[in-house]
Amino acid sequence: MSLTSIVMNLLWLFFGGWTTALSWFTSALFMLISIIGIPWARAAFNIGLLNFWPFGSEVMDRKKISGADIGTGGLGFIGNVLWFVVCGWWLALIHLFWALVLGITIIGIPFALQHLKLAGISLAPIGKSIVMK
Repeated sequence: MSLTSIVMNLLWLFFGGWTTALSWFTSALFMLISIIGIPWARAAFNIGLLNFWPFGSEVMDRKKISGADIGTGGLGFIGNVLWFVVCGWWLALIHLFWALVLGITIIGIPFALQHLKLAGISLAPIGKSIVMK
């Protein structure tokens, strides 16, 4: 990981990146409460970790990395629809709010772009993997 990524990640945490990570961990906790939600909880926890350290990481379709599996097919689509209804829309709204707030200043633009990336994955996290650039 480059020095620039490390500095940007530390600034990300200082300027409130930890708050969105807490939102993801909260949604993971809600999913764990119901036994049925455990697969979604795992995805939410992984993306919560991405919220702590987003610079230098990339979200990719798992089908491109390791081939087709249960999360990249029809069941993954159904899982993403259920995720969107329960948690996805409000997590995406949180990230869009922060993207708008941070995008006002020139210094905040890189952080706003990260929030837009995270808003996109908020809508459909099943079948995605987080890889280091």
